[in-house]
Amino acid sequence: MRTRLLGILLALMACVLVALGLPLAISEAAAEQQRLVVDRIDDTARFAALAQNPIGQSGTPAAQEQLNTLITELRRYYDVYGIRAGVFGLDGNPVTADPSDWTDAAHGASAQAFAEALDGRRSHDPAQAWPWQSHRELVVASPVVWDGDVVAVVVTESPTGALDARILRRWLLLAGGEAGAVLVAVAAAVLLTGWVLRPVQDLDKVTHDIATGRLASRVAPAGGPPELRRLARAFNEMADHVEQVLDQQRAFVADASHQLRNPLAALMLRVEAMGMELPDGHEDELAGVRVEGRRLASVLDDLLGLAVAENAGHGAEPTDLSALAAVRVEGWTALAAERGVGLDLVEPAGPLLGLADPVGYGSALDAVIDNALKFTPAGERVRVAVLERSAPGRVAVAVSDAGPGLTEEELGRIGDRFWRSPRHQNVDGSGLGLSIARTLLAASGGSLEFTPNEPCGLTVTLTVPSAGGSGGSAGRRA
Repeated sequence: MRTRLLGILLALMACVLVALGLPLAISEAAAEQQRLVVDRIDDTARFAALAQNPIGQSGTPAAQEQLNTLITELRRYYDVYGIRAGVFGLDGNPVTADPSDWTDAAHGASAQAFAEALDGRRSHDPAQAWPWQSHRELVVASPVVWDGDVVAVVVTESPTGALDARILRRWLLLAGGEAGAVLVAVAAAVLLTGWVLRPVQDLDKVTHDIATGRLASRVAPAGGPPELRRLARAFNEMADHVEQVLDQQRAFVADASHQLRNPLAALMLRVEAMGMELPDGHEDELAGVRVEGRRLASVLDDLLGLAVAENAGHGAEPTDLSALAAVRVEGWTALAAERGVGLDLVEPAGPLLGLADPVGYGSALDAVIDNALKFTPAGERVRVAVLERSAPGRVAVAVSDAGPGLTEEELGRIGDRFWRSPRHQNVDGSGLGLSIARTLLAASGGSLEFTPNEPCGLTVTLTVPSAGGSGGSAGRRA
């Protein structure tokens, strides 16, 4: 979001600078050319004043002397400034001009200015010269008037090289100023976006923390616009209410489960006592009551375990997942053999450390292995693999079974409380085991993932942050 907002601000700044810079650059070029044109107008006016007597009173000694002065001035003017200047008759032929090979002003680049001067007025300002145009000359022409008549025309042709250099220099200064303005705008935009978005980033982080089970996280309502500070305070109030409601719900579940266990135990004792007094032939009904009682006791135990898991602290510490998995697999080996299911362990050659609560992670792994053994047919195998995940900084233990597996829709619901697939209702369980495992992992920043196990079955992966110290090549132990 910060990148997009910063991009929008910088794009607006760039548009403003371009909108201001282009007219200013054009104005600078026009001002430089206008200064040059004014200088040429002054020069042509001076030459026209020197040419009046030599042309209007030709043949007299004074006129010849002034003509010599005019020729000297034109030559010096060309030598010093490199600007062609000349006095031309009405037919376009030169009276005097420098350089000497300039023999016609009525044609070529100076034709239009020459024609305008013949009408008794100074030529119009030449078109704007741009640095990228080559071989351009600025032509200025002024009439020489004697007794109210135009008797000759003074023409100057100025190369635009020096003008182009001055325009480029002014443009470079302008570009430098705009570059400085861009840097200032970037710094201001970065500070502005940081100030505006800091509460949003804090809100995003705290929202993620709460979504992953860290309900004590809160937004610090400091900095940023007043609207976002009010939003932060409202979010904190909402989080407080949600945490309070969840605490009440957990307390109710824990209290209800605990309070129901004693009456249930007393009820089962009375059922057993009544069973000893029942006449023969009622063994099936008594067995059914016992099965339902044990199922109810299992549900209460799972509810109490879930409540304990939700109220457990984080307690994350570097834990050797390889050693922990080996201990848990060894603990379930006897039950797996009783059910005719193989239980294999694949672990690295060395330790694989993850940040986890050893007790909570072991309980979560027990719940997942128990679930895998329930659904794996006799003669098949359950595989427990300790592995380093492809995602950076994550390690995991994956439990793969050879059971019937789940559909794509069922994979989206597995792990929900009390949810069981309609196809597996005949298997013992309360539907809370994987929920407890997920809650235990979330308490230390871990997660529980479900994927199909090819060609059949389900793979449940218990992932936690890595603590370093992973082992090397993997070995297999049955």
